[in-house]
Amino acid sequence: MVCTLLLVAGCSSGTSDPKNSTSPLRMRLMSAQQYSTTLAFVFGTDVSDSVPSALPPLTRTDGMLELGAASIGVTSDQLQQLSQSAAAVAAKVVDEKHRDYLIPCKPAAKDAADPACARRFVQSTGRLLYRRRLRPDEITRWVNEAGAAATRLKDFYAGLAGVIEGMLVSPEVIFIVEHSEADPRRPGHQRLDAYSLASRLSFFLWNAAPDDELLQSAENGEIQTAQGRARVVDRMLASSRLENGVRAFFDDLLEFDKFNSLAKDSVAYPTITGATLADAREQTLRTVVDHLLTRNLDYRDLFTTHATFISMNLAAIYGIPAVPGWTPYEFPAETHRGGMLTQVSFLAAHAHPARSSATLRGKALRELLLCQKVPAPPPNVDFSLLEDPDSSLHTARERLQVHAKNPSCAGCHLIMDPMGLALEKFDGAGQFRETEKGAAIDTGGNLDGAPFSDVDGLNRALHDHPMLPTCLVKRVYSYGTGGPVSMGADRNVLAYLMQRFAQAGYKYPDLLRDIALSSAFSQIREPRAVAPDGTSPSPPPQVTALNLP
Repeated sequence: MVCTLLLVAGCSSGTSDPKNSTSPLRMRLMSAQQYSTTLAFVFGTDVSDSVPSALPPLTRTDGMLELGAASIGVTSDQLQQLSQSAAAVAAKVVDEKHRDYLIPCKPAAKDAADPACARRFVQSTGRLLYRRRLRPDEITRWVNEAGAAATRLKDFYAGLAGVIEGMLVSPEVIFIVEHSEADPRRPGHQRLDAYSLASRLSFFLWNAAPDDELLQSAENGEIQTAQGRARVVDRMLASSRLENGVRAFFDDLLEFDKFNSLAKDSVAYPTITGATLADAREQTLRTVVDHLLTRNLDYRDLFTTHATFISMNLAAIYGIPAVPGWTPYEFPAETHRGGMLTQVSFLAAHAHPARSSATLRGKALRELLLCQKVPAPPPNVDFSLLEDPDSSLHTARERLQVHAKNPSCAGCHLIMDPMGLALEKFDGAGQFRETEKGAAIDTGGNLDGAPFSDVDGLNRALHDHPMLPTCLVKRVYSYGTGGPVSMGADRNVLAYLMQRFAQAGYKYPDLLRDIALSSAFSQIREPRAVAPDGTSPSPPPQVTALNLP
């Protein structure tokens, strides 16, 4: 398995961007987080944070939730909830507290229609929500609707609220729909149009819709030139909004959506509360941002570093003095708390409510960090020896040896359990222990031929594993282009990106930049026939209109 995947990453004749690499057009549902972040960018956090999103949860596809956005729709019940959420946002935007700075003009009279003021609002706000400049007919329609409602209700702001609500449930707002155009540099081929490229960049790097400056670069054509796109991408990478994008990606990669419903047995782990688990998630994300962005360090060192952040809730779990707020902290080497794998987030998320699980942890390492799919267990597996607390088998290693005797189980457990057993000195809540049921815990094993005796050795073996950065490249590229990779069509661009990543010292911002500036990021796969006038006769992806109840 490993050798095959390494060939994909390593066989490239050079490091130049493969000019014929392409990616498909995408149409995907905005995630709840992207919707909320977009509302925050357009209207402010006091508006977005007070209204829960009603967008449906995504389905994890090829290891990432975001990749499932292309295969999910909105039911009538969900649309009703979304409409209610949109109405709440609209009411806040036009209330007396917010209207003076969110609406760029004041009506001639509050109790009557004002087409000129409504037009100014529709043009400016609609452009941000739709991620493009609105067409004249769209502007006219929204202005007429605002005017009719204002006249009927004798309230200019109530009329404008109806327009805001309508925009927020528009298919072109809640779905990210990409469009293509003829590529003047590649006759007969297609590229993302400027607005679609701006959106793809923004959701990739910022996890939200484009801002005004990014839309301007699309409108003036700058984004479609090599020099212009480089300037645009460099500005985005230097923005504080990049942290939102990095957090969103790693929250998805590490399956931290589990924390939305994660709970631990209060009898087995009385000190673990919902606040503790929330802080565990935040600890790892803070560590990631500090390591990859603030200090711009080697991605692989995330799995060996002792530097992190601690809150009061986590201090009790880690057995260190509590200090108010979040504070930087470096674990001593003898604590064996090196890298993300030994943080409470990973250990608690990949365990059972009342006990640890070497198999779940090993499976997570294989699938999330090495991109190696572990087959599902065969039917009718006997788990009684693993789950019986009165069993004479004291440690997880002893219990898992039962599976090694079953040929149908042994193969998969062989690639999961050695890594998971190295983490067995941390219980199901991530607390350190030396024994289990009075028996000493053996943490020795090997990772694809690299032996280790403890968790520090596992961390080093994972750090040095060639699939660790290769897997990240695949995940980030698929996340950025909005869908699963094709190991046939995407083989060359993945090899190019992997080489660039290694040459840059495995620096995450450099990887983001290389992906955003690659030909594959903007050039479209399976180009449509191009008419003599340079237009594409085939229609772009369309979203079926949603009928509000």
